[in-house]
Amino acid sequence: MFGWIILGLAVLLVLWAVAIFNRLVKNRNLVLEGWSGIDVQLKRRYDLIPNIVETVKGYAKHEKGVLSKVVELRNSAGKAQTAAEKAPIENMLTQTLRQLFALAESYPDLKANQNFLDLQGQLSEIEEQIQFARRYYNGAARDMNILVQAFPSNMIARSFGFKEAEYFEIELATEREAPKVQF
Repeated sequence: MFGWIILGLAVLLVLWAVAIFNRLVKNRNLVLEGWSGIDVQLKRRYDLIPNIVETVKGYAKHEKGVLSKVVELRNSAGKAQTAAEKAPIENMLTQTLRQLFALAESYPDLKANQNFLDLQGQLSEIEEQIQFARRYYNGAARDMNILVQAFPSNMIARSFGFKEAEYFEIELATEREAPKVQF
């Protein structure tokens, strides 16, 4: 009788460990899915940036510093892989895009250009999608981190090499505001 109790407890322990392992795997995949969503939206923004730069270039020939910085940051952001690498570059890119659109205020012909207005609308939509993707990713990262840190799932996580996910955070308080690309 005692042997059956021990066997029953062992089976329950194994089932418990398998259930926690499966939750960890599920949450890791949700984090990866969230990161993929951010990546897709950032790619859309990267693809739009050369069009914006070219449109502004035609009107603001002497504003090469801001235009060069936008292109440089776009290229740097494309090379970054992790949330910790991408976040600061993306924050700088958002700030620089704000400068670019603020610069456009000085050029009434540019503000009236239909192509520029279309690009501006697309960028605004993409920025909103990036915000949604960040929120989803950070929620998945939070859930994963809770499992990795909380007892008793942390024992399984540690045993199988599960790690905490990095948050994709905004660093400066001024960057917490949505970019204003309205004219």
